[in-house]
Order: sequence, then C-alpha cells, then structure tokens
Amino acid sequence: MEEINTLPDDNQKEHVTREPMTRRNWYQRLDWWGIIFTMVVPLYGLYQVRRIPLHPKTFIFAVVFGHFSGFSITAGYHRLWAHASYRATTPLKVFLAILGSSAGQGPIEWWVRSHRTHHRYTDTAKDPYSAHKGLLYSHMGWILFRRDARIYHGIDMSDINNDLVVRWQRRYYGGILLAMVFLFPTAVCGLGWGDWKGGFVNAGIVRMFAVQQATFCVNSLAHWMGDQPFNDRNSPRDHLVTAIITLGEGYHNYHHEFPTDYRNGADRWQWDPTKWVIWLWEQMGLAYDLKRFSTHDVDKCRLRQAQTNQASPSDWRVPLEGLPSLSWKDYIVQARDGRRALIAIDGVVHDVSSFMPDHPGGSQLLEDAIGKDATELFTGGVHLHSRLAHNKLATLRVAIAREVP
Repeated sequence: MEEINTLPDDNQKEHVTREPMTRRNWYQRLDWWGIIFTMVVPLYGLYQVRRIPLHPKTFIFAVVFGHFSGFSITAGYHRLWAHASYRATTPLKVFLAILGSSAGQGPIEWWVRSHRTHHRYTDTAKDPYSAHKGLLYSHMGWILFRRDARIYHGIDMSDINNDLVVRWQRRYYGGILLAMVFLFPTAVCGLGWGDWKGGFVNAGIVRMFAVQQATFCVNSLAHWMGDQPFNDRNSPRDHLVTAIITLGEGYHNYHHEFPTDYRNGADRWQWDPTKWVIWLWEQMGLAYDLKRFSTHDVDKCRLRQAQTNQASPSDWRVPLEGLPSLSWKDYIVQARDGRRALIAIDGVVHDVSSFMPDHPGGSQLLEDAIGKDATELFTGGVHLHSRLAHNKLATLRVAIAREVP
C-alpha cells in the first residue's frame, strides 16, 4: 500500500517544489496564474474601490451575481463534479460551468482534481491544502505556489475526462473567464444604469474576490474552527459561522465523513442554502438522483464518535504509574469495611462506588464482585464489555493489587 505521507519516488528529475527555495529558482516555485487572479487583480480592484462611488444598483447586482457565482462553485464544482452527489441536465451543467468561471477559481477539471486529492489524502503531505501547513497556507497560500503533479497520482478522473461540458469549459476557459469576470458585469452595469467603472471593479473584480475568499474558508476555517461530531481522526470541523460564509459548506466534519451526500449536514436546521438550491433544481427537473445517507448511518457515526470522545484515554484514564500498592489481603479487608466499593480486575483495584447506580447491568452485579477478582467477569465471562466500558473502568483505578491468587 502506498505511503500517503510521502510523495512517490521515481526516476524523474526532482520537481522544483521539492528543492530548497533560492534566489535563482524562487520564481519557478510560484504559480503565476494563481498570483494574478487571487492577488494582483483583487488588489487592483480593492485599490480602485475608494475612487469609484458604489452605485446602489451595482451593489444589488454584485450581491446577486456573487451568489450565482458562489452557488456555481458549491453546487457545481464541488457537489456535482467533485463528489457526484447528484446528476444534472446538460443546460444546468453549462450554466454552472459558465457561472463557475466567474469566480476565478480555475477550470472544473483542475478544481476537481485538487479537491479529490484533498479528500483522499487529508492532512498528509499529498493534501494540496493541508491544514497542517498552517491556516494561511490552507486558505490561499497553496494557490500561490506550484505543486508537484505527482501528488495527483491515483486520483480517478475518468468521469470528469468524459464529461463533454467539462471538456468544453476547459478548452475555452480563458475566454469564458475574461467574459464573466470583466465583460459581463461591466456591460450589465454600464448599459443598465451607466455605471461602467463600477461594473468593472465592484461587480466584477471585488465580487470575484469575495467569492474566492468565501470558498477558501472551506479549506482553512472549516479545518480549524468548530466541532467534530462524526470523526476526529483528521482536521475537518463543523461550525455555523463557516457555513454562513460559504453558502452552507461549513459542516465540514459531516462532509468528510459523507462526501457524496448532496447535503452538507443531515439536520434540517443546519444552514446549507446550497442543498436547498439543489433541491429546488430537482423540483424543476434540472437535477436528479440526489444522494442522501440514511438517518441510521448518520446517527450511528455520531454515536460512535461520542463514545470515542467519552472513552479517550488521554483525557480520562488514571495512569497506572503512581498508584499505591495494595496486598490482596488488605484489598479484601478494605473492600469489606463498606466505605468503598472496591473491585479487582487484571490486578488493578477500582473504586466503582460512583458508577454503581449507572451500571447498565444493574448495581447488583457490581455488589457481588466487591472484594473479589472480577477479571473473567469483566473480560467476557458474562458480558464482553465495549471499548467505552474499558475506558470508563480506567477512570476508576485506585491501586495496584499484589499477590493476586
């Protein structure tokens, strides 16, 4: 099995990204297209904002256009193409491909390859925007630097390569990008109410910048802020603030556990306007085969993680080192004096007094084991206790028993 924390070795020339940055090769490390469309152009637009009055109609158009751009990324690039969480008609796919280009985040093919790599190798060296490289890097630093193409090894792109709309967008992406980022908003605002400059800067560049930053928060904030109710093996987290910023992509812990679900969270109350948009498209006959994980699967996963949280050894277990030593005779004497409910299991004495009322099998089973060696009883003689039970027991340790018969 391939080691995912290192890049595969081969006989190819060492990629520049794996060489130390020097004064001679620094420019080779940079992704100039990424720098232009996520740094240079946005900075120019933000500089011009103070010189161009914000027309009310331009503002309204920019907000509406920005939401269309954003949904084209979340519902299109992400949930439709990257995860195939639903299927769409050709007209809807063309619409999403064109509007998605207005976000200035690259063609569908590139976006999907990077995202699928992220899901397959989350938090490893092959994760394009690994959270372990820092908040700023995972937010947008990864776009500014070139990446070794070998990180994409083994990523299945057959469905994307066979998608005619994706291939069409890739072929004409440069023209579509310029038209949707600059020409379209400029024409609408200019012809509509005479705000040519405002259309170019506010509805074009600044809108693109806002959509980019919102999307980038999925790679940064969603791996940094929030809860992990489904799985804590990796960094994805759930948080309402991230969901609001990203049009519903903030329940990222759920998403990484159930990536092909068209929803970003199973609960109806969770803020996910993207799933409502996809549902609306389904009602209109534009989307179909929406994938949903069952409530049973979701609840089972949530419960398993809750048990893991409660049973975490690093948080709860009483370490064996430092426990007092107790002879078997003294153990029996102390157990019989009635002050504590002491039970010995695997040579360790436990005080189960506080747990007796909550024991799932009833307190009588524990009372019968007081002052005895209950190892067989606990480890499977009567009931095979769960990992949660083992870790709960570890919190009740009080002494090490000597001379166990």
